[in-house]
Parts: sequence; C-alpha cells; structure tokens
Amino acid sequence: MTKQAGNEVSSGGRSGTWAPLKILPFRAFWFAALGSNIGTWINGVSSAWVMTDLSPSPVMVSLVQAATSLPMVLFALAAGALTDIVDRRRYLLFTQIWMAAAATMLTVLAAIDQIDIWNLLILTFALGIGASLATPALNVTAPELVPRSMLPEAVALSSLSMNLSRSLGPAIAGVLLAQIGPWAAYGLNALSFIGMIVVLWRWKREPEERSLPPERFFQALRAGVRYAHVASPFRAVLIRTTAFILFAASGWALLPLIARVELAGGPGTYGLLLSFVGLGAVGAILFLPRLHELLSRDHLVLGASLVYAATIIALATLRNEAALCGAMMVSGAAWVGVLWSLQVAAQTAVPAWVRGRALSLYIMVFSGGMALGSLVWGWVAASTTVPAALLLSSGGIMVAALAVRNFSLGSREIPDLAPSYHWAHPPTVEESDLRRGPVLVTVEYEIALGQRKAFLEAIRPLGAMRRRDGAFAWGIFEDLDKPGRYIEFFQQDSWLDHLRQHARVTREDQRVQENVNRFHTGNEAPRVSHFIGGAPAASTDSTAATGT
Repeated sequence: MTKQAGNEVSSGGRSGTWAPLKILPFRAFWFAALGSNIGTWINGVSSAWVMTDLSPSPVMVSLVQAATSLPMVLFALAAGALTDIVDRRRYLLFTQIWMAAAATMLTVLAAIDQIDIWNLLILTFALGIGASLATPALNVTAPELVPRSMLPEAVALSSLSMNLSRSLGPAIAGVLLAQIGPWAAYGLNALSFIGMIVVLWRWKREPEERSLPPERFFQALRAGVRYAHVASPFRAVLIRTTAFILFAASGWALLPLIARVELAGGPGTYGLLLSFVGLGAVGAILFLPRLHELLSRDHLVLGASLVYAATIIALATLRNEAALCGAMMVSGAAWVGVLWSLQVAAQTAVPAWVRGRALSLYIMVFSGGMALGSLVWGWVAASTTVPAALLLSSGGIMVAALAVRNFSLGSREIPDLAPSYHWAHPPTVEESDLRRGPVLVTVEYEIALGQRKAFLEAIRPLGAMRRRDGAFAWGIFEDLDKPGRYIEFFQQDSWLDHLRQHARVTREDQRVQENVNRFHTGNEAPRVSHFIGGAPAASTDSTAATGT
C-alpha cells in the first residue's frame, strides 16, 4: 500500500463496496481501466464478428478467442516475474503503447478493406501479447493502492469495471459494426488506451525500498513456481480455476455462432447477448462482498459453477431471443461469482514479494483453459453441432465442480501476509560473499517425550513455509542418544537467498513458528546456527552465530 492510500483511508475496517474509490490513485486507475476495458470488449466483439464474415467455420471463429488467450499462456509467467523485479510504471507504459499501436494497425487495415483471416489473427495475437504482459502488473496495483482490509472491495470494483465494460462494449460494437463498419470499432479501441497512458504517466509511484539486490529473471521465475507448488491455498485456486474454465470456455467461444446461425441475427444480436451477460455480472458484483459474509468462497464457487452450467444448457436449447437474454443475465452473475471468488482467494493467498508471479500463474492457467477449451469445443461443434457441444460442456462443468470441491480456497478472514521481521538479525557477511553457498541453517529443540508426536505435527507447516520461501531442502531429526532433542534443518542456494528469506517471513508464519516454539522446554529459545559452503571471497575470521 502506498503512503497516500494509507493516509486517505484508514486500514482499520471496511467502509462498503465503494470505499476504495475514495482513494485518489485507485479511482484514477479504475476509470482509466473502465475506458480501456470498454475498448477491449469492442475489439473482441468486432473481431469475432468479422471472422464470421471471413469464415463461418466454428474452428476459425473459436481461433479468435484462442488468439486472445494463448499469449497469456505463453507470456504471463514471464510478465509476473518482470512485474516483481522491474519499475512497474515504466513497464505498464510500454504495454499500453504496444497495444495502442496494434489497435491502430487493425483500424488502418479495416479502413482500407485489407483485413483477412491471418492478419486479423496476427494482430489479435499481438493485442493478446500486450494484455498478457500488462495484466499481472495491473492486477497487483489494487493491493498497493488500498488498505489490506479493503482488498475484497477493490477486487469487486475491478470486476465491476470489467463487467460494466462487458455491458457497454458489445452494445457499442454492435452499433458501430452495423452503422459505420469495423474500422470505427477498432479505432475507438485504439483511443481507449490514452486514458491509461495518461494515468500511468502522471502516477507518482513511490520507489520500493530494497535492502537487497533484485532477483534475477530466471531465479524469480523459479521462486514463483515454487511458491505456487508449495502454498496449498493458492494451489487450490489454480486447480479449481482449471476445472471450471476448460468447460466454461464453450459459452464464449460459440456465442457468436448462436447469435448468427441459431438465432439468424446480426452483430446487434451478438452485442445484445453480451450486454445482458455484463448486466448480470454488474448486478452480482454489487452484492458479492456481502454474500461472502454469509457463504464461504468454496460454496460460492461450487454454487455459481452449477448455475453457470444451467445457463449453458439454456444457451444450447432456447431460441427465443428475450428468454435467451434473461439466461445470459443469469450467466453473467454466475460467471462473475466464480471469478470474483477465485480472484479474491488468489490476491489474499500470497504476500507482496511474489504477488505478481503468483497472479501471473493464475492468469496463465485461466487463459490456457480458455484457449484450449475454445479450440476443443469449437472442434466438437464442427464435428457435431453447436448445441451438442454446449450440452456436453455443461455436463463437464457440473462434474468438474463436484470433483474439486474439497480443494479449499481458505477462510473468509484475510491472512496477515505483511512481513513480520521477527527473526533475529543474521550474522554479518561481507557483501562480496553474498552469493556464497549453499547455506545450512539448523534449529535445536528440546521436546518433552510425551509431546513429540504433537510437535512433529505442528512443525510440518513450518517446513512447508521454509521451502515455499526459498529452501531447497528441509528436514527434522531426533537425537538417538538424547530422545526429545530435535534438529530442524533447511538449506538455501546462497547467503543472499537466506537474507531474502528473512524479508519474506510473514505474520502468519510467525504464528506458526510460535506454535512450534511452545513445545520447546529448554531454558533458552531454540538455538539457531548458520553454516555456509564454498570458499570465502577473502580470508575472514568466522564464528558460530545465533538467531534465524
């Protein structure tokens, strides 16, 4: 959180859904994102409809969605690492200028009537690259701009921006496509990036205070993947996202064909259906934070997934436009119910130092499911019929939602992932020796014989935290000559990695460690020792030290 955010709104409690908009930096970002998102939906609707003109094949139409989503799979993880280690303001400026340039090229090609299947897909892919690079950085700005207690409301407002744009963008696109032509729609998308560019240009972001050098790119990638693998709440987010999106992608991929073929409509029909999806989503977002006080995120995701599956059945069977608009409104509410719950869980399950990388993994999994699901259900529709593909995917949503319901997204309470800095200051090492390693840290415990089993159960979560924050090995051993005397050890690649681990320990970790330490019966705190491998850069006198 920036100092400005902290000064404007107290972090002591929530003030309702709209409270984050009282914070000036968040408000500026929110309105800029709304304009940009409207342009993005105008572009997406226009490209999908233009492709139905160029080729009526379900596979080719679904390729537009795949070209949008595939860059997220290819580049999101790298974008997350860059988000955590480079100047975020300059990085975001680059991405917005890139997307504005790609949108301008689409505008020019449409204006001179030179759009074909391949340059449409290539420029859609280019826009997807820009979005994949920008999205992790944009997603981590909410925790930086608002107090921690307002994070669910900030996520809800970000979803509101997306879904307001989903209501407005398709309707605007339908009018522009019918009355003027694709070039006007693409041109409006190009202009929509100006607001975000201006906000980023004027953003006075306070530089992060770094006592340690930033991680190298590939090291940062490994750290992000390791964190996601070990941290069980975030791993549950990825599993449940995959289970939902692989089947739910069918509705987005095949909706243009429902509008054009099954309803015999035009671009206005397609835009109208998407607008009702957005309206349903907007209505749901206004109540989700309050609903979350009554239901857990796990129950919200399960219930909303089953409702969304029912709306896919409606999409496959209903041919009355008014009835289908009603079903699409329910679909939007269910869709945002799933995604809001998953996004809040993802945002709150990770600390600031790895948030960009973790959210990029979430985006990569989501987008990979969209790309793969779009292609699969497009192929199924081409092999059978569009309604048959939708009915099959609806069954898949139900089965998958029930199969993964035991992967918990965590409690309603937001964990305190602020750095605790409760470890004692480590031994001093010459700066030239920071990359010396590996490092071995040992902690000695004295445990009552009757408490050994309970102690071992309590220390397992601590071991997971050591590995999550950078240890490549962890273990706990008992002294055979003195039962009840335990040695915990963990290892890092270098002394610099161990110093980073000191900065990564959170207040939640501190509570786990205090629970372990209460089993210790010694007169003094558990003894901590540090050992380092490799030759020193210069001859120094080294002594054993204590403190973690």
